[in-house]
Amino acid sequence: MGVGLTVADSKRAFHSAFPYVIAPLYRRLVDELLVELHLLSHQKGFQADGLFAVGLTQVFDSFSKGYRPEAQREPLFQALCSANGFDGSALRAQAEQARQQVGHHSLDEVKGWLSNQGEGAPELIGSLLRGVQRDDFHYSRLVAVGLLSLLQSAQGADALDPQALRSAAHEIGEAMGLIKDRVDKDISLYAGNIEKMSQAVELMEETVAAERRRRERAAEGSAT
Repeated sequence: MGVGLTVADSKRAFHSAFPYVIAPLYRRLVDELLVELHLLSHQKGFQADGLFAVGLTQVFDSFSKGYRPEAQREPLFQALCSANGFDGSALRAQAEQARQQVGHHSLDEVKGWLSNQGEGAPELIGSLLRGVQRDDFHYSRLVAVGLLSLLQSAQGADALDPQALRSAAHEIGEAMGLIKDRVDKDISLYAGNIEKMSQAVELMEETVAAERRRRERAAEGSAT
């Protein structure tokens, strides 16, 4: 993206790439990601590395569950990325590669690599961790979510209580040199908002189903 481009420019590019009506439940997700990606794309020291890719895809996929029509869900992600100069397909591939790499190893192994700044880790994972050690590294909440998501991909992670896994992410983030309070806040907000969004989607689906049943009863009544 050019240096002179504004948030309004990104929004115009987005609406050009995605000329569809967005349900009210998902508008906040779209607005927040548009602004966040715009700011990151102009931030000195920011790199669209694996942790960012994992965090971005995790946030989008988690908060867009239930999006209708389903066929527009991935085009929505691609438009959010392209409007800010990112390649959505490349980020998806990057995130999947990172998750698959972590998925070949136990949670204890991954925690050990993360806590030791990548020492002994496979090259892909080591490169993610070395990125955090850069002098000009720019932290964002997507890094914290990416860290949590990678831990969730490890073997044995599904046996842990979600709170225990979040606590591990907090501790590892601090060991990696991230500011613990920020990681704590960002992961906690993410977890809390996911729960609220899940409840909202469930309520929306129940409302739609109830309306469908009402119309069906009305149609049956008019036919008799």
